[in-house]
Amino acid sequence: MKIAIASGKGGTGKTLVSTNLASYISKLQPVLLADLDVEEPNDSLFIGYELTNKFVNYKNIPLWNEQSCTLCGLCSSVCKFHAVVQLGPNIMVFNELCHSCYACSELCPTQSLPMTTHRIGETSYVEADNFIFVESRLKTGEEQAVPLIHQAQAFINEKFGDTAIQIFDCPPGTTCPVIAATREADYVMLVTEPTPFGLNDLKLAVETMRSTGKKIGVIINRYNNLFAELEQYCEVENIPVIARIPVDREIAQIYSRGKLAWKQIPALSDALANIVDHLKQQNQTI
Repeated sequence: MKIAIASGKGGTGKTLVSTNLASYISKLQPVLLADLDVEEPNDSLFIGYELTNKFVNYKNIPLWNEQSCTLCGLCSSVCKFHAVVQLGPNIMVFNELCHSCYACSELCPTQSLPMTTHRIGETSYVEADNFIFVESRLKTGEEQAVPLIHQAQAFINEKFGDTAIQIFDCPPGTTCPVIAATREADYVMLVTEPTPFGLNDLKLAVETMRSTGKKIGVIINRYNNLFAELEQYCEVENIPVIARIPVDREIAQIYSRGKLAWKQIPALSDALANIVDHLKQQNQTI
């Protein structure tokens, strides 16, 4: 079962839920946790294992050959992403905008734009006991997270595809990286908070996930029983509230030290148990 943990906005508690849930399940059976928030991954701060394995990720981009180019302009006209632009007697290639579609390279009549590799980030992983952790980190300055997310997913499928429980800590929001990170998920858990901002962005996340046909449930973090509109919305939309993690200063203190809190906070442990029970109802793999 592939479980994506997402949210409509940042700061709701995705990392708290992802890391503690993975640790909790690892005491029962093997589990994989993948940090797919490649622009700012931070799950590694909490897992307690050194990332002993690492490799570089690349994408293919065109490289202009000035000697053979006739400046016909076909390359710039076929590039839908404006990654290839003709400026006078020069062809400019903007690596960060290139989607590696090969259109300019394949259609060039003089083969003046051969594809070459361009580093976009790196992926690290560690295997320990019942716990597998994978982290992909986008290179500073790169603008596209999606290619790296896809490569991380392909690596997981190839090397750890047999792991029965896989948890994906996804980027926040409702943009392309979220769609990419949740595309293989069997179930999406949306972490929210009981505030007007939390509700507003939850609605956006629900709309986005429903447009992709994903099964969804909601986890309310920092629950305080003071904002009834959030649960009213879930009830009207027939979205299950899987768990409520109470607002607790001690959880925040433990989290700020880069530690897992579920072993010390019974309320958090109970919430994780509720999540596991709910997932069992969705899939008997757990």
